[in-house]
Amino acid sequence: MEVTLLNHTPLWVCSNAIRTCWQSFDKGDNGGEIDLALIDRVGNQLKHASTLEHLFYNFYIKGISRACLQELARHRIASLSVKSTRYTLKELKNESEFKPNDFDNASRYIVLTGNEFVDNASINALENLRQILNQNTSLDIAKYCLPESYKTELSWSINARSLQNFLNLRSSKSALWEIRNLANAIYNALPNEHKFIFAECVYKD
Repeated sequence: MEVTLLNHTPLWVCSNAIRTCWQSFDKGDNGGEIDLALIDRVGNQLKHASTLEHLFYNFYIKGISRACLQELARHRIASLSVKSTRYTLKELKNESEFKPNDFDNASRYIVLTGNEFVDNASINALENLRQILNQNTSLDIAKYCLPESYKTELSWSINARSLQNFLNLRSSKSALWEIRNLANAIYNALPNEHKFIFAECVYKD
């Protein structure tokens, strides 16, 4: 799994939005400590979290499973642009045969769980898919037998308020292990100066 932060809104945009409500621009310090304390007080402590919606983060996420993608899609206040299996399954067509316990080769295409029975079932499904593709089955039809472990990648954009909700739910020890890893990777990819907005949302063992 790889998470890359592509772009983010500077913090002064959020403090400016907060100061708009009271027209208190003269009390700001152009995104300095006073404005950061304002964001923390209003957005986090007083829970006027709508002000955090002015902060946006754009990520590129690579190597998550389709099972994890389904869980990610439940967070609807976000935008996803996902790698199309319809156009990219052909990259699997010319691969060599996938054999049981061939974890290194298969891991280029599927997320492994560490459970040998589950992972071998995914490898068998991957081999079945490869054989179907070599029968010149249309990609639109072949994709119906994709294993849930099949890897994908996407661009993901989300505002700070929704990201707080995502991190609070998905970094929990009760979350699916893969999306928990994703939540932690997303938090780690954030700029250090932004992490104070989300620190209390991340579950700590």
